[in-house]
Amino acid sequence: MNPDSTPLAPTSPAPTPPAPATLFLARHGETVWHAENRYTGVSDIELTPRGVEQAEELGVWAGGARLDAIVTSPLSRARRTAEPAVRTTGLTAVVEPELVELDFGVAEGRTIAELHASHPRETAAFLSDPAAHPLPGGEDPKAAAGRGAAALLRLAEAGPGRRVLVVAHNTLFRLVLCRLLGIPESEYRRVLPGLRNCAITEVRVTAGQPALLSYNVPTTPAR
Repeated sequence: MNPDSTPLAPTSPAPTPPAPATLFLARHGETVWHAENRYTGVSDIELTPRGVEQAEELGVWAGGARLDAIVTSPLSRARRTAEPAVRTTGLTAVVEPELVELDFGVAEGRTIAELHASHPRETAAFLSDPAAHPLPGGEDPKAAAGRGAAALLRLAEAGPGRRVLVVAHNTLFRLVLCRLLGIPESEYRRVLPGLRNCAITEVRVTAGQPALLSYNVPTTPAR
């Protein structure tokens, strides 16, 4: 060793990054209005018998998913959908108010054809850019994307490695995914086609950075 050389200080190992959280996003089961292709936002509509069956299928999936938490929208269709998962996992469902569906204003309970008849200009503007032109009386989609994305990131940050089932809503989830992935909210209808009832979308969050692992995957084979 050269006597004039200075020994190098030992280097500290790089810190281990926290284990990523995994969020499993599931749209609630079918309701009567969804079966009729009617806008169902904040209206509290019950599940159909098929919707109850879909919830049971989600519960079977949840029983083998090694979940750490179950979180739902406050609307009864989401809470009812989560009940089988609560039974199969032994977890308690936590209600997150910020995961409620958008208020669709005049569209609540109506089909798109009915909207075209009653509000033709507003409906055309909505279809051309749904984020910039919410339906009359409806919630600002960008605000909904913000509240929903913040809620999901809070869930991911609650503990390293958490696996969380989140039961909420079709439009909210698609807007939130756009916000998290850097996609313009105006593109949510085109880029992210509607979610199937009780299908799973998997999002991994590492140090606050989200990544989409899968989208709209059924828990059972299609019928």
